[in-house]
Amino acid sequence: MTLPVPGHPEDHLYYVPRAEVIAACAGADLVGLVATALRDHATGGTLLPDEAYLGWQAPDGAAARSLAMPGGLVTPDGLALGIKVINGCLSNPARGLARAQGLILVFDQQTGWPRALLEAAHISAMRTAAVTALTVRHLGRPGLTRLAVVGCGALARAHLQLLPAELPELRHIAVYDKDPRRSHELAADLRAMYPGSGLRAEHAGSGLRAMYPGSGPGAQHTGGGPEVSESGDPRECVRGAELVVTTTTTTTGYIGHDWLSPGALVAHVSLDDVLPDVVQRADLLVVDDWNLVSQDTRRLLGVLYRKGQLRSPAGGYHPDSTPEPAARAVDTTLGDILAGNHPGRAGPDDIVLSNPFGMSILDIAMAHAILPAAIENGARRLPR
Repeated sequence: MTLPVPGHPEDHLYYVPRAEVIAACAGADLVGLVATALRDHATGGTLLPDEAYLGWQAPDGAAARSLAMPGGLVTPDGLALGIKVINGCLSNPARGLARAQGLILVFDQQTGWPRALLEAAHISAMRTAAVTALTVRHLGRPGLTRLAVVGCGALARAHLQLLPAELPELRHIAVYDKDPRRSHELAADLRAMYPGSGLRAEHAGSGLRAMYPGSGPGAQHTGGGPEVSESGDPRECVRGAELVVTTTTTTTGYIGHDWLSPGALVAHVSLDDVLPDVVQRADLLVVDDWNLVSQDTRRLLGVLYRKGQLRSPAGGYHPDSTPEPAARAVDTTLGDILAGNHPGRAGPDDIVLSNPFGMSILDIAMAHAILPAAIENGARRLPR
């Protein structure tokens, strides 16, 4: 016989699959949720321990990884607690799969028991896009008209869903992917998403431009299909953009400071696209959480910090580095700008680099916020 263990009454766990997560997110102010969480983080109202990272090689030789990201936020209703586990493999897109997928587990503050399980990939992508939208709101050049998105996967789509609302004067969107099929698909979906806007697409080699009539190169084209040019590459995509969003999986930098126009804001979402000279020469360098960035050993800013080529916001070098006297310091965090602790952009021609590492507290804040709507809409109750 089995020895009974008291303390495990009949109970249930809510499960919110992807379709219900998407529906609940559509009714939420995601940018506002992120803004509140970032301000709370800047003023000490969050719990953000180190992440756990597990990397391995998939059977096809591609790099794969799992991230476990716990966190908590102080809210008027108590602590909002949870953990995001997000896994990915770099060869997934070639198989027709999203690169990353995962789950968010929401906890009960009193008992510590899991309360709900939510699909994580949509929340993660929209959280990332919401951070960029917030960055544009506070650090973008006034009157921004030209946007470049490098990489045409799920993150690009999340950004292009949120950013137009933040950019009332937007007239030109350039997108590029090394896989021209992904550029084609994204352009077609953009045209369908904004049918009354006059948005159309122009190819440039394996790059693609989506634009409003009367703006940018090739604006005289009125045909139903894209114009094709042999000169397209990432630099062509970035040229002239006042906002550059990187949403790739690259681990090799390629965007140099000389690619960027005066006043450009670079939302360095995928973290390895810019070269070190962009970090060193940017007029303003902003992160979301310095501790997470400094602990990382793989991405650009963490690597530069360990080499003594980047200093902390307080001006310090990594204790094991060989300090380079010319190394610049990280200027501030986005949360400190929102909290009024830093003025942000100093002038319209300043080049600003935003390098958000990605914080679990933002995903957890969103998960807690959308959960009531998901439950009301019939989230599944699973026996524990």
